[in-house]
Amino acid sequence: MKKQYLLSALTLALVASVANAETTAAGASAKSAKAPVLSAGIATEFIEPSVRPQDDFFEYLNGKWLKNTEIPADKSSWGSFAKLRDDTLPQLRTIIERAAAEKSAAGTDTQKIGDFYASYMDEARLEQLGISPLNAELAKIAAVKDKSELPALLARYVKLGLDVPVVFYIHQDAKDSTKYVADLYQAGLGMPDRDYYLKTDDAKLADARAKYGQHIEKMLSLAGDKNAAANAKAILAFETEIARVQWTKVENRDPVKTYNKVELSKLAELAPGFDWKSWMDGAGISGKASYVIVSQPTYLKGFAQLAGKTPLDTWKAYLQMHLVDAYASYLSKAFVDQRFAFYGTTLSGAPQNEPRWKRGVGVVERGLGEAVGKQYVKEHFPAERKARMEKLVANLLAAYKDSIDTLDWMSPATKKEAQAKLAKFTPKIGYPNKWKDYSALSVKRDDLVGNVMRSREVEYNRELNKLGKPIDRDEWGMTPQTVNAYYNPELNEIVFPASILQPPFFDANADDAVNYGGIGAVIGHEISHGFDDQGAQYDGNGNLRDWWSPSDHKNFKAKAKMLVDQYSAYSPLPGYKVNGELTLGENIADNSGLAIAAKAYKISLKGKKAPVINGFTGEQRLYMGWAQVWRTKMREPAQIAQVKTDPHAPGQFRANGTLKNQPGFYEAFKVKQGDKMYLAPKDRVIIW
Repeated sequence: MKKQYLLSALTLALVASVANAETTAAGASAKSAKAPVLSAGIATEFIEPSVRPQDDFFEYLNGKWLKNTEIPADKSSWGSFAKLRDDTLPQLRTIIERAAAEKSAAGTDTQKIGDFYASYMDEARLEQLGISPLNAELAKIAAVKDKSELPALLARYVKLGLDVPVVFYIHQDAKDSTKYVADLYQAGLGMPDRDYYLKTDDAKLADARAKYGQHIEKMLSLAGDKNAAANAKAILAFETEIARVQWTKVENRDPVKTYNKVELSKLAELAPGFDWKSWMDGAGISGKASYVIVSQPTYLKGFAQLAGKTPLDTWKAYLQMHLVDAYASYLSKAFVDQRFAFYGTTLSGAPQNEPRWKRGVGVVERGLGEAVGKQYVKEHFPAERKARMEKLVANLLAAYKDSIDTLDWMSPATKKEAQAKLAKFTPKIGYPNKWKDYSALSVKRDDLVGNVMRSREVEYNRELNKLGKPIDRDEWGMTPQTVNAYYNPELNEIVFPASILQPPFFDANADDAVNYGGIGAVIGHEISHGFDDQGAQYDGNGNLRDWWSPSDHKNFKAKAKMLVDQYSAYSPLPGYKVNGELTLGENIADNSGLAIAAKAYKISLKGKKAPVINGFTGEQRLYMGWAQVWRTKMREPAQIAQVKTDPHAPGQFRANGTLKNQPGFYEAFKVKQGDKMYLAPKDRVIIW
């Protein structure tokens, strides 16, 4: 398991440290500035008065927004996260376009940022080039005469970022967190999940499957394949067989089941029929490691058998298709439009592509993310904000510490282990202490595909070269401009990039209550991942180790089963239900994060009564702050993909489902038996 993303707890003096601290306006100081008049921080204009908060809190708080907001034509969904990301893009655009306009010295980050962007924005040149930037790689595929050549070529295409049947990533060894290891993982599908290939009783998935076949044929035709129709059928059949031997998303959530240590020399015994030595040599793993972790052993065996019986011509067509598909966004308009027609419209529902400048910003971020982030932080993330957030996180961790001691379902011995793990949590706020070095990357103003290939190869080598080296505990898995957060169990760290530390998650001009319900619960969410059904299997050093007593396991599993059942009953679309097992970890984190945030808010009041603002009590504003974070709308194809693949439940269920289990919510809004938001006390899941 690599990381868990998204959406945290406090103690004594957070009120003063959060909303009553100085504003970030230039020249303001805590000593000289007058105490600001704080707002409620709630978008009351979106409240739907015809809906009772006791019946549907999400609809009550966001009803007018849901009714009147159109999802932008270039988006598959729209809400708090997407809007904040969209608000950040013009800031990034200014940084990047400024770099493109400057005549910076060759080899500087500014030159690379500017030239990468310029190479993407030069549409006229890309039209002239057509497919030609891929000719050299297409020739390599065409030149393959024997299947014995495939393992080395497949390894090369891992390096270039193609989604081929076996990939790997470098991370800490889950049973020896002092070492890096390569983890072999199943891949190779052009659609989001095995269900898209194998579910024969779902008309919408069948339609997506048919359109995928058409997409393959069109891509191959654009690339000059005269046998595109026949090859498309063969590729779809081949990927269907790959899907058949893949593990499900739920199976892949088990960190014990997916930890299978295999010596390099024994891979051929585990999965005979494929030349693993050639693959390892081509991937660069040979000589750097003596063993790997195989996440899905039966898949690897099934793939090896499939590789042997698949005709060479099918393999070549498959690689040609995945090469063109992986780089279509960097070619001429015909390739760009075809790729978007399938992935953007068919699978996600967006009727039109993003403006080119937005896509260009994304391209540069993928290649030079921290170089852009370094400048973004300078211009848009004041040092004062980071200091305030560090104090907030410290207080949240302290509140968690208090909460562990009061648990009635955890044994004293396990509480001691939990406290030890909590004490070793590493918070990372805003941006890394050490920035990535991009000196190995060559960027040319007239070579977009080359820039993308070289940037992928640089990142590949950066990861590969970790093998045999000490663990880098300063590294970040997200850029500062990412609107998200994560917990990494192997480093036992919680990470909050700069961009998420803005309204509606954190509002410096709002009263504390909404910030506890927003960023406080987000922080609590990430801390909780260390104690969810996956994270709790790792100790404070990041090692996969069972530190729970049998009775703790029993009690925790009973609570988890209740959450699974609750969320499995939710349905965002007719015929599609939330997968309670797939979303369990995130649902535990939502449940726990909000509970801790509510406890911390009460602690922060120091016995005083919270102010009433806009007619709402402090406790009410806290829960409103939580629900407005999840304000979201999603197009049907994107909603189907989320239910099938995403470990997070849809936004309305993250809001309402979490609130139904919070005793404080019942008190704040006088929820009683007969109300639709009501769960009997025996049915409420209370973990922290």
